[in-house]
Amino acid sequence: MTYFLITFGFFLVIGAAMAVGYIFQKKELSGSCGGLASVGIDKECNCDNPCENRRERERLAALEEQEANKALHDNQETIDVKNI
Repeated sequence: MTYFLITFGFFLVIGAAMAVGYIFQKKELSGSCGGLASVGIDKECNCDNPCENRRERERLAALEEQEANKALHDNQETIDVKNI
């Protein structure tokens, strides 16, 4: 139990030191390479105006889903169940 408490305390101290450093630097958090913002992309998905490649992928995905639903519907048999 002593090792756990020492380790937990160590992580708390490191976390507090990182928080203080963040507060004083007043920088935005970012990954080691700066994330998507470094290449000019504001957000990862749900674009208001998606590119042509994404629209095509979404169209193909919708078609595949429709075909899967149709195949599932065609393969279902009607089962009559009566209360006994």
